[in-house]
Amino acid sequence: MLLLEGNVVFGKIEYLNLLPFHVFMKRFVRSSQASMSMNYHKDVPAKTNKKFLLRRVDAAFISSIRAKGREHINLGIIAKKEVLSVIVTPSQKHLSDKESETSNLLAKILHLKGEVLIGDKALRYSLQNKPYIDMAKRWNETYNLPFVFALLCYHKDKNLYKKIEKNFLKKKIKIPRYILKEAASRTQVSEQNILRYLTYISYDFDTKAKRGVQKFYKEAQKWSPIR
Repeated sequence: MLLLEGNVVFGKIEYLNLLPFHVFMKRFVRSSQASMSMNYHKDVPAKTNKKFLLRRVDAAFISSIRAKGREHINLGIIAKKEVLSVIVTPSQKHLSDKESETSNLLAKILHLKGEVLIGDKALRYSLQNKPYIDMAKRWNETYNLPFVFALLCYHKDKNLYKKIEKNFLKKKIKIPRYILKEAASRTQVSEQNILRYLTYISYDFDTKAKRGVQKFYKEAQKWSPIR
């Protein structure tokens, strides 16, 4: 058991790509000591980044553009090839997605013009067989590397997050039917499509993923210095 005094404030992003992690965390907190209390602040990635930098949350999956130089474990949101939920759609004007910093910069790096869409709304769009460019797929075609969208960063309690990393990566997370049904209702993405989508997501920040994020940082410096 892991003894942790006081509360942990976790920045929760309720996109479908983190559904298995949220299922895991419910079980993890229940199995931990009673003195551990996990409070969640729900928000989109860009706002969660700001809360983390202001130390209003203790830990969160932080967009790669803001995770550089931060304490983190080997858990992330990673696309080995295509991802379906980070896309550019046809548009006469280049439009950014206010919910994401990393994906907006990625579009510039890949020289993609159009409207950037991320998250569940992007997934809904990609499932409609409309024209779009999958940015993770284009990144992989260009650099032969996975793309790391976020890393689990923390301000304190390193041992806690290392234990989360170890336990999460060694288990195959089965999503209970009632949670899957609720997620489908909330996002308007079918249960079957949710499960299919999750096969495109990896959480293991392994050696190749580390090379991918370093390549992103190198290319990003040409557009916007990351501090």
